[in-house]
Amino acid sequence: MEGAQLGFEFETTRLVKLTPARLATWSDCPRRYRMTYVDKPPPPRGGARAASTLGAVVHLALRALFDLPAPRRTREAAAGLVDRNWSSEGFRDAAQAAQYRERARGWVADYAEGLDPEDEPVGREQWVSVSTERIVVEGRVDRIDRRGAELVVVDYKSGSHVPTERDAADSPALALYALATERTLRRPCTQVELHHLPSGEVHAWRHDRDSLRAHLRRAEEAAGEFAAATDELERGGDPDVLFPPRPAPRCGSCDMRRNCPEGRAAAPETVPWSHLVP
Repeated sequence: MEGAQLGFEFETTRLVKLTPARLATWSDCPRRYRMTYVDKPPPPRGGARAASTLGAVVHLALRALFDLPAPRRTREAAAGLVDRNWSSEGFRDAAQAAQYRERARGWVADYAEGLDPEDEPVGREQWVSVSTERIVVEGRVDRIDRRGAELVVVDYKSGSHVPTERDAADSPALALYALATERTLRRPCTQVELHHLPSGEVHAWRHDRDSLRAHLRRAEEAAGEFAAATDELERGGDPDVLFPPRPAPRCGSCDMRRNCPEGRAAAPETVPWSHLVP
């Protein structure tokens, strides 16, 4: 969906490329954005965290599940795909890793059991993009379904936070994925869904054109901010002024906290296995 199709009028300027992950990082903390995406070479990161490892395993297992023919997407196959993709990085010990491996097997097996074999996804880990006269947004969608004449963006979740309908509505990433999916696959796409495997809950939101425009406008504003800060840094600007820290409780688990005195002061460091589903 081009910017003109959305009814925007912009001054000619250079295009800024962004992903939903970049946008989220900038919104959370400009300093973390700089250390993650701008500094060359980037400073050292913290170690693996169990919740991230678990999320990656679940995503890999689900991607592999949908690579199978529909009749073979059984509970047993789903559990086996967790085993095939398992990693114990970030867990406290072997016993904790084994506990969460078994839980993940159950989540993915339950999810497989609830699938309709007649519903074949349009895309799995699909790369999509959309551009306006200011930005190019691109990213990979967990899954794209077809519901009648429309497409639906599906995002898997496996963390301790059980998402709500409001989370689906307010997510910049999901809104941008909907826009990019419609532009890339050339079918209407306004519905987004969060599938939380530990709880089995699905929360959906159907955007209208106004809400999608609002998300896109905010993405353009943020892209302009971090592009301007990056340009000024290259001209010799003060990195701490251009990319200030934004201390918060989340600093306890930030992978850049070792490089940020303000972050270390804001919150005690959490153990690598924090934020797992209790």
